Amino acid sequence: MNASGDGGLAPAPRAGVRTATLLCAAAALVVGVVPASAQTRAAPDPEPVVVVDCFSQPQVRPEEYLLACGDGNNRLVRLSWDTWGPRKATATGTDLVNDCNPYCAAGRFRAHPVMVTLAGPKPWPGHHDIQRFTTIRLVYTETAPSPVPKDVTYKLVY
Repeated sequence: MNASGDGGLAPAPRAGVRTATLLCAAAALVVGVVPASAQTRAAPDPEPVVVVDCFSQPQVRPEEYLLACGDGNNRLVRLSWDTWGPRKATATGTDLVNDCNPYCAAGRFRAHPVMVTLAGPKPWPGHHDIQRFTTIRLVYTETAPSPVPKDVTYKLVY
């Protein structure tokens, strides 16, 4: 409390004001010598390449991806993405495929371990500055669903 008893702060001694002024001046000089390149902020990362789903929604590193948009009888699940870059994306997961035996409504979904590669980035029509992957490669690490080959590439049309 100061001598006036009003609870305010006591005035700072002159030496403190002089020190504060010198510190501010020194800081201003330091800022003036920092190169301009160090003062600018980095440009934001460009939009990542996306994979477009059956509902025309862009996805990045989806945990699931529906391959059979018409009937839902083929879906990639438990996708674990190792890479997601500007040229390709790679993952491991499971391809759940309906065996349609004796017919699809009565069939069972069978699990097939798979390695997934998205590639072929191209501009996404109607979406300014967004690239989308246009192919998906599936390599089955055990058995492939019949009659699909063990290594197959599909064109992504969405």
